[in-house]
Amino acid sequence: MTYTTPDEFVTRPDLRGTFGMTSSTHWLATASAQSVLERGGNAFDAAVAGAFVLHVVEPHLNGPGGDLTAIYATAEAPDAPTVLVGQGPAPAGATREHYLAEGLELVPGSGALAAAVPGAVDAWLKLLAEHGTWSLADVLAYAIGYARDGHPIVARVASTIETVADLFTEHWPTSAAQWMPGGEVPREGDLLTNPAYAAVLDELVAAGEALGPDASREWKIEEARVEWGSGHVAQAIDAFVRTPHRHSSGTDHAGVVTAADLAAFRATTEPATTIEFRGHTVAKTGAWGQGPALLQVLALLEPLDDALLDPSTADGAHTIVEAQKLAMADREAWYGPGDVPLDVLLSADYADRRRALIGERASHELQPGDVPGREPFALPTMRTEYLPPALSEAPAGVGEPTVAAPGRAPVRADAADAADAPDAPDAPVAPTEDAPATATAPPADRLAEPFTEPTGETRGDTCHLDVVDRWGNVVSATPSGGWLQSSPTIPELGFCLGSRLQMSWLDEGTASTLAPGTRPRTTLTPTLVLKDGEPVVALGSPGGDQQDQWQLLYLLRTIVGGYTPQQAIDAPALHTTSFPGSFWPRTWEPGGVVVEDRLGDDVIDALVARGHVVTRAGGWSLGRLSSVSRDPETGVLSAAANPRGAQAYAAGR
Repeated sequence: MTYTTPDEFVTRPDLRGTFGMTSSTHWLATASAQSVLERGGNAFDAAVAGAFVLHVVEPHLNGPGGDLTAIYATAEAPDAPTVLVGQGPAPAGATREHYLAEGLELVPGSGALAAAVPGAVDAWLKLLAEHGTWSLADVLAYAIGYARDGHPIVARVASTIETVADLFTEHWPTSAAQWMPGGEVPREGDLLTNPAYAAVLDELVAAGEALGPDASREWKIEEARVEWGSGHVAQAIDAFVRTPHRHSSGTDHAGVVTAADLAAFRATTEPATTIEFRGHTVAKTGAWGQGPALLQVLALLEPLDDALLDPSTADGAHTIVEAQKLAMADREAWYGPGDVPLDVLLSADYADRRRALIGERASHELQPGDVPGREPFALPTMRTEYLPPALSEAPAGVGEPTVAAPGRAPVRADAADAADAPDAPDAPVAPTEDAPATATAPPADRLAEPFTEPTGETRGDTCHLDVVDRWGNVVSATPSGGWLQSSPTIPELGFCLGSRLQMSWLDEGTASTLAPGTRPRTTLTPTLVLKDGEPVVALGSPGGDQQDQWQLLYLLRTIVGGYTPQQAIDAPALHTTSFPGSFWPRTWEPGGVVVEDRLGDDVIDALVARGHVVTRAGGWSLGRLSSVSRDPETGVLSAAANPRGAQAYAAGR
């Protein structure tokens, strides 16, 4: 049995050149970053410029009140992948006891109680100061221009605002004032401005320039970091969150973030966590992020036959999904801000023991592993559905939804009789841009319990940006949080706070229980791949819990299957939902798998027969991958971008 041959058709070419390459989730960010390269900037200058543009042009996916994780390598130290930690901690007032006293069972998915200390802006400024070459004024000019003069919004921005228009009008009037000019939801192509955020960026530049012409570039950027953490921004946030406002719980609460919390935060860097896979070194964050779960999956798959690493076959898809479930169970049991035993979790012996749990049938259990000599953390409360008492229906604009719920019915079968399941009748459903107008509905006797898993309709979440320059500097970054629907807009600033604290549990004794001053476990998980001590690929994707699942498919198809980057991005995707979600309301679907229809009826039917609870998500609905690549021997650079959603773009020469 051979690996599935890639489709001859690709949605766009694999870009190749020798000068520089950029790929991101929005063409204006890509064009801005590439412009920096063209004007002599390096990959770090370009990445920072593109990132601030993403704050402006993808406000429904990220913002300056959010966070970021990046992995980079420099031309001077190519064998030392480094993680940029732009994830802020829980505020000093974010105690478990306070949230419980507010009547909450979960950290909300929206509102200021969901906010960690903003980390993105300080992290970008740190990267620019330490590895860039441009002045802050030149780097921020692109974002300032789009914020002050306007940019034509994409359809997803308009649809997101429409989704939360009632929330804005009834409960978040400052958000309505910013995002609904004249009280109307903007339409695709309308020019949207954000003069308040342009003024914030001007203040950062002015803080540095006030040091005078003799001050160094680095010193000026450092002064901008001080201004961000201790000046107007911090004071405005502190004052604004004191007023109670509506949260995803359906109840009103004041926030706990203070100016002192912002002043105390500084972004950091640390060595990447790595593992060897088929002659490549794959670099990820530490276990304060979900990145090592991808490394655990690679360790599980490493010795298996190539045919079992093919996502386009029934055997391969089943094996990959079952391996992902085991790694994600360990994520829930072990990952968090404390001392995570990665030396054990990433060891070959541990992988051998865990691999034996992969059977012929789909597992519907959460099965974390045991670490010798360590007391296991408590597992969180497992919910298949959740609605707070104050609400009669799920609120709009919460979490980090990559797929919407509910809608099309899933194809599902009980584990006991899946192999003998009768054909289900067809049921009409509402079509979406990516989905067929009908889907296979489950028999009524299999829906005794309420069923609310996602349908596959994309709503977006998060952003991604990759840059490689002609000198060999490479950056992979995933900025997120602070999207326009996460909490009320702070009018003096033009942006809102993030909602990363929803990654933390209020259950006592879990690996990621809420605690002041600790980083919430993040889903942001860019990837850097090295070969023979040189970076060869930078990649990543939006997608919350799915980010590494989709990146795994790319790695398997390129490293094992020999696909080009664009072929791998275009190929049909799938992911499992059989673990507690990281985003409010923290539910899971035992045995759940979401697949693109292009995987094929034979493969999908075989997964159902093995007991997987399958949701068909349309033809082009899963994955938001982008990547840049570099061949150290020839100097040839390449880039590829995701066609789904018609928004991402790659550029280079």
